[in-house]
Order: sequence, then structure tokens, then C-alpha cells
Amino acid sequence: MPRIAYFGPTGTFTEMALARLEDTGTFDASVERVAAASPPAALQLLRDGDVDGAVVPIESSVEGSVPPTMDALSIGPRLQIVAETELDVTFTVVARPGTTAEQVRTLAAYPVAAAQVRQWVADNLPQAQIVTASSNAGAAEDVAAGKADAGISTALAGERLGLDALAENVADFTGARTRFVLLTRPTKTPPRTGRDRTSVILQLPNEPGSLVRAMTEFATRGIDLTRIESRPTRQEYGTYFFHLDCVGHIDDALVAEALKALHRFAQVRFLGSWAAVADNGVPPVSDEADAQWLDALRRGEEDR
Repeated sequence: MPRIAYFGPTGTFTEMALARLEDTGTFDASVERVAAASPPAALQLLRDGDVDGAVVPIESSVEGSVPPTMDALSIGPRLQIVAETELDVTFTVVARPGTTAEQVRTLAAYPVAAAQVRQWVADNLPQAQIVTASSNAGAAEDVAAGKADAGISTALAGERLGLDALAENVADFTGARTRFVLLTRPTKTPPRTGRDRTSVILQLPNEPGSLVRAMTEFATRGIDLTRIESRPTRQEYGTYFFHLDCVGHIDDALVAEALKALHRFAQVRFLGSWAAVADNGVPPVSDEADAQWLDALRRGEEDR
């Protein structure tokens, strides 16, 4: 039975994402779920060999990339993304039985969640002060322990702890979604599907034009970049990791060419190629006709 770490405790959206991956047949067998206190902690369990995989949030449609995950992927032994899933994200405001909205003075919330319900809280709980929770499920645990009057959490976490729902489907933005990824230690890439995502982290030479040069390797090959983000290396002021996602698979010839070209002048950390859960841009074109033309030249055939 594979052991899979996830950003816990039990009842988080990340555990729901792990459940969805189980339901869609990502794993060959039933898994043992192992809760971790943070995305970096889940990834460290994987690096240490204590688990066989880890599920962590990586991107929100409202708040963008999840910094703790991105930073943890940039350092330490390389890990590899092999699958992804997405969840619609709305929150439940939970409280101990008998608590009314008017009585709420402290509201526990994970920072990413707090940012997604800021306006709702201002409109509906203007007297509440937000206090930081370790996770969405951790907010419910803080309420159950009496550390906060109410919490921005998940319905599942509230139900498991016997809390009441003061409000459901809470969100400032309709259609909010979060993407989660399954990582393993470096392994063979999943097969190309034609609807794939490839992700890398670059450390570029600290010289003029290096970022433009990196972007050009994708642009000249018609490769669709879907995410570009910089994060500080935390080693020297003004130095950055560049996180890039593109449409396509390492087995697509043009994507492979771009990666080889990048490797000639930059440090490239390959995070993986895997099937995207939904169409995420324009796939790279096939180079089959170009390859056939070159082969014909090598054989000395006349142009047709």
C-alpha cells in the first residue's frame, strides 16, 4: 500500500484532492494517507523516503501560485510531478454549537483562504478579527479547541469535529479553483497524452538579456507558456528562480529542443511532464514533416 503525504490535517482541500486522485485511478492500489503540517513538510517526507508520494496545492485561480510549495520545489533533491487535479473552492464558516454570527469576534483562517473571502468577511462579520490558522482544517481545529470563535474552513472538517456551519459556499469570486499536484521522487515521465503540461525551474546567468533568451527558446518554437513566475533564491539579494509552465510534453520534439537549448546556458530543474486536467493552451505542432525533409536531405534525395 503506497503511503501518500498531503497538506493536512484531515479535512483540508488537499486531502479532498488526494481522494479525487484515488477515485480517478491515479494509483494502482489503495493508499495510506499521511497528514503533514505544511506543503514543505509533505515534500520533505517524500525526500526523506518516509512516503511514496505527496499531494500539495500549487496554484489558485484567485491568489496565483502557492509560495510555500513553489519555494520547497526549488531547493533540496529534485522531485517530480506525475499527475494533477483541480477542485472548485468555496469555504464554510464553522463555529461551536450555539454560536451566532453576532458573537464572532475572532475568525481563524489560513492566509490563502482569508484572501479569498476578505470581502465576504467585511460584509458579514465586520466585527471579527482574523487570526492565522495552520491550514483550512486547522482553522476548524482552532475553533473546536476554543482558540477562535469561528473559522474559515471546509464542510468536511467542520462535520468531523461536530461544528455548526454559520455560512456555506463562502467566496468572493465565483468559479474559484485550486490546482493540486502529485509528486514522487524522480521517475520515468508519464506517457504523452496530447494534452500535457511541462514545468521547469530556471536559474539564469546574472547578465543582460538572459531572461529574454530563455523566453525566446519557447517563442521561436511556438511553445505556449502558461505560467511565468519569479521567486527569490534567498541566497543572494537580487537572484531569482524562474518557474515556467508550458503546454506540451518532454516527448514532443519541440519541447525537448527548448529544454536542451535552455540547458546550454542555464540551470534547469525539470519538474515533470504530465497530463493536464483540462485544456491549458495551444499544444506544440508536430515536427514530423520537418524530420522527414531532413532525412531526405541526408539520403541525397531531390526536393519534392
